[in-house]
Amino acid sequence: MKYKKMLVSSLFIAAALLTACSSGNGGDEKADKDKVTTLTFFNADLAEDDKFENPVAKEITKQTGVKLEISHPVGGDTQAVPLMIASGDYPDIIFGKGDLGKLIDAGAVVALDDMIEEKGDNLKKMYGENLSRLKNSLSDPQIYHVGTAGVENVTNVTSGTFQIQLDVLKELGYPEINTLEEFEQALKDYKEKYPEIDGQETLGLSLLGSDWRWLITVGNPSGFAAGYQDDGQWIVDDKTGETIYKFQDEKVKEYFKWLNKINDEGLIDPESFTQKYDTYIAKLSSGRVLSVADQDWDISDAVASLKGEGKDWRTYAPLPVTLNSDILSPSTRNYGFTGTTGVSISSTTKHQDRAFEFLDWMASEEAQILLNWGLEGINYEIKDGKRVATDLDQAQTDPQYTLKTGVGQYVWPFPQLGNGAVDSTGNPISRSASRELIVDSYTDAEKEVLSNYDKELWVDFFPNPEDSEIPSHGRAYEIAIPSSSDLSVLQQRADDYVTQAITDIILAKPSEFDTKWKAMQTKLEEMDIEKANKEMTGLVQDRIELWSNK
Repeated sequence: MKYKKMLVSSLFIAAALLTACSSGNGGDEKADKDKVTTLTFFNADLAEDDKFENPVAKEITKQTGVKLEISHPVGGDTQAVPLMIASGDYPDIIFGKGDLGKLIDAGAVVALDDMIEEKGDNLKKMYGENLSRLKNSLSDPQIYHVGTAGVENVTNVTSGTFQIQLDVLKELGYPEINTLEEFEQALKDYKEKYPEIDGQETLGLSLLGSDWRWLITVGNPSGFAAGYQDDGQWIVDDKTGETIYKFQDEKVKEYFKWLNKINDEGLIDPESFTQKYDTYIAKLSSGRVLSVADQDWDISDAVASLKGEGKDWRTYAPLPVTLNSDILSPSTRNYGFTGTTGVSISSTTKHQDRAFEFLDWMASEEAQILLNWGLEGINYEIKDGKRVATDLDQAQTDPQYTLKTGVGQYVWPFPQLGNGAVDSTGNPISRSASRELIVDSYTDAEKEVLSNYDKELWVDFFPNPEDSEIPSHGRAYEIAIPSSSDLSVLQQRADDYVTQAITDIILAKPSEFDTKWKAMQTKLEEMDIEKANKEMTGLVQDRIELWSNK
């Protein structure tokens, strides 16, 4: 049954992609008449339809003469890019994310080096010496994409951390919470005091383990709790490049042992591994979920709903929670520029020059201000020479703000100056660039909690990013895996397996934990995980060497 559903989903995507590509050609005929070129664009990270008709999108078209016709995966399906490759029919521009290597090997995207050199003034200015970090590999040192990460970054916000309700902190007298044990105790104390919230059962920690978000609410937090930076499914020794599959690590094991324990104690939402995304967001929006371990962008709709209903104290505080006090949270680590995935131009497009000119314009200062701030007089104004947002209330309380206005909608996955960059007038490119701007966006509840901890920003709870070295390999999950390698298949099999195995381990009786964990390790060895480790180590070491050659 699962296979049939995947097949139907895949066929649906294939049809959608063919329609998108063919409609792009039809749009070109119309473009000649209207002097607007329609470029078809596949965005692997987009989860909802975007008609490219919001105010920012219209301004982009006005400035560039380009309208994007955007397609995206349906229901989190991962077969969209492989289906493109199988059909040989591609949109004009593609964000293939982790499948970039497959697109390169299939000859589906063009090398951009010559175009960047000849007419990529904005891109050259944006990236500077970081252009070398866009190169594909040691054996093929060409540039096939631009984006996605910012070039100049400051860490004034966190994401993907353990988060707990503001009311929990207030009610418990603002306790120090830095370890899993302290986090657990806070949940127990508050839940015991308030077994219900607004007439519904209080839930300690809710996860979303029924779809791909298992990776960000179950898998990734295990590495963060153990103090490992975000390398996806890998743990990397940045000095040697030695890499292992994350779920073989002993400290990661300790995190899941903790989840197993608190599940047995009734602190984990019993629907965590069966609920759908809408149900998860609805629970968070109700205010009865005390904590999450998730990315901010994944719960943003719930947070906006809570604020819109005046439930500011039910929103969340990010905390640097780790296994023990000897481990530092990696959430504020400065990775440097790691734009090793991004937007590419297809080899079949009839508008190669137009597509490149569009991408180069997206790297301009004018575009970066528009993408990050929106329209002057509508989304921001200039006061005493400073750019000031005028729509903060809408931005904080409307879950559809980004899609409706376009503000922030097209920053990712296109070229980004980064939230640490300033424009030619000295104003920040990003709304999250300065501490002052972030403080202005906080609710009174957030400010009260921070004041009681003698902090100004949430990031002040975390290690100073200047105290850690920039990793020489960037982030392992961004490395394009060659199609000639067995690594993609090996990792996918392992990921599919551990998703189910670890779910079973978390839900098991504590007395069964060690036996089940050992059985999982044996199975991973049988699945040739050591071969995957060896191949990933080679790719990481190649990356380190490639980036060291400016």
